Amino acid sequence: MTDEERSYVYWALSDAFVDTEVDYEAIARQTEAYDPEEIKRILYHEVAPVCHTNLETVIPMIWSAFNLENLEKDIKKTLKARNESYFRQKKDKLLIRWLEFRYKYIWLEIAKHYKNSPTLEN
Repeated sequence: MTDEERSYVYWALSDAFVDTEVDYEAIARQTEAYDPEEIKRILYHEVAPVCHTNLETVIPMIWSAFNLENLEKDIKKTLKARNESYFRQKKDKLLIRWLEFRYKYIWLEIAKHYKNSPTLEN
């Protein structure tokens, strides 16, 4: 996956964290050309740590779509901080486990729209 393709995968997955009805089928169409396990990893390890707070506020800031440039910049900043700090790695590991539990439904909804649907229990 090129950097440009990855940024569009970020953007597609970020749609699951907006304050409108989510079109999981559209997210699946935009990401189905890639390995489903990699998409799932990107969802929980890269996109959700940056976007999840939008769903957890009383009045979400993002209603219809995240800004592609800001999203990519925020994810890169998060990944850089994680790579540079042992404490941040451990903190993010816990956060990712929580995100996988709290937002499991997001992956299940996306995965069921893939043509060759991966195992839904994962």
